[in-house]
Amino acid sequence: MTTHDTGATLTASRIVTPDGVLENGWIRLAGAVIDEIGTGPAPTGTTDLGDGWLVPGFVDIHCHGGGGGSFTGLEADQTRAALAAHRSHGTTTTLASLVTAPLPDLAKQVGALHELVVDGLLDGIHLEGPFLSAARCGAHDPALLREPDEQAIRTLLKAGKGSIKMVTLAPELNGAIPAVRTLTAQGVIAAIGHTDAVREQVLPAVDAGATVATHLFNGMRPLHHREPGPVGTLLDDERITVELICDLVHLHPAVAGLAARHAGTGRTVLITDAISATGAGDGTYELGKLPVTVVDGEPRLADGSLAGSTLTMDAAFRNLVNDCGLPVPAAVHAASTRPAELLGAADRVGSLRPGLAADLVFLGDDLRLRHVMKSGNWDTPSR
Repeated sequence: MTTHDTGATLTASRIVTPDGVLENGWIRLAGAVIDEIGTGPAPTGTTDLGDGWLVPGFVDIHCHGGGGGSFTGLEADQTRAALAAHRSHGTTTTLASLVTAPLPDLAKQVGALHELVVDGLLDGIHLEGPFLSAARCGAHDPALLREPDEQAIRTLLKAGKGSIKMVTLAPELNGAIPAVRTLTAQGVIAAIGHTDAVREQVLPAVDAGATVATHLFNGMRPLHHREPGPVGTLLDDERITVELICDLVHLHPAVAGLAARHAGTGRTVLITDAISATGAGDGTYELGKLPVTVVDGEPRLADGSLAGSTLTMDAAFRNLVNDCGLPVPAAVHAASTRPAELLGAADRVGSLRPGLAADLVFLGDDLRLRHVMKSGNWDTPSR
């Protein structure tokens, strides 16, 4: 498909809007934005997408790379390769996630990514580390972890020049609660993750302003019937939005479905946690400085621990519906609407309504991706 002219109109058998699913609806574009959405007889000169689901472009708030490119490098070409790989699977808005590194290196990475945020390629930066628990570090180098002292927080925020949108930390670390207050005062999302905390250590961070659970269940003290830990505490707290890696490897579909249904559409976000291997095939890669081996699409460290994923958002969306039992509108909210709200970008992206960006994804009846549009331009992968 080609780029549409201003005023182009698309029809589809189903269009998912904030008000519900429109059967045999139409959507008119005005260049890079949505002009009007309706049902009934379509305006003349329409392009019929056919049977399937027209949904908003996906918003991924936790992604480390793809297409062989990593956000942890300082080369803009790597970031562009990663974004292109995920764009071909429907992601039109992305936060670049960085893993633990020495503070000076992390500041350099943040500074390099800031330029791409200014250029509009990225919507911001997510720091997943270095303020994490060594007991639940996952694919983060434990030797580089540190406590979230005020100076370290301010050094990174200064390097980001307003581009850092989210920071993950373990609430049990010394300085974590003041760090949450500092972050939220600067308009940065404080997320709880890679933590061995018990409930009594989690709640003060939430009270201080933390609002996101970084990949719920993964990198956390597990749920126990006599000690809910971070999983039970965060899932059951109406103030917390929970990230889910719905690749059916990190989470059993029954667990992902249970969490999504309990949190509801207002508190569930799908993420990829994808690394550079996504879309690049099996082989040996790096996450930060740690070697990662990908076999059958599963990236693991030498000790067998999972190291991110090779998930794409279209697959996460499909898995949430087909394997976890959620309805399509709920998957739309989790993959697009709720993450856009978290980023404060709901007035630009995340929904199909007039005035928002013409970021569109068309899925067939089988929920497999057919077409992607970014700012009114089709970017359709070969399938």
